[in-house]
Amino acid sequence: MRVSEVMKREVVTVSPDETVEAAARRMRDADVGFLPVCDADGRPLGTLTDRDVVLRVVAERRSSALPVRAVMTHEVVACRPGDAVSDAERLMHEHHKARLLCTDARGRLKGVLALADIAAHREHAMRTRPPIAEQEPPSVH
Repeated sequence: MRVSEVMKREVVTVSPDETVEAAARRMRDADVGFLPVCDADGRPLGTLTDRDVVLRVVAERRSSALPVRAVMTHEVVACRPGDAVSDAERLMHEHHKARLLCTDARGRLKGVLALADIAAHREHAMRTRPPIAEQEPPSVH
């Protein structure tokens, strides 16, 4: 199975120059807790999570008018849409990430792969697959 079969292609992003408040509203409106932070060319610079906002802004009583770049996570862990999901899972495990950014050869964001998406895809495949007895033809001796 390839990453392109499972990843979300419709991804809400944020600019590093937008305010944390604007990013939080975007998360609320899109019902997400994770935003890739991208430059003007669509290349990921990092990520912003609802946890980042809580721990780095609210808990520290910092202004929500801060730019996203001041509180985002700068690490970018990415895979390619053509990669095997098993390789992406290994990358997630190595970097302790529940989500990976999916980029093209030019480094532009093409989607996001989440552990939850992989699990949902596998669960759906198991529910829709006929029982093993129905898949195999009877053996002839």
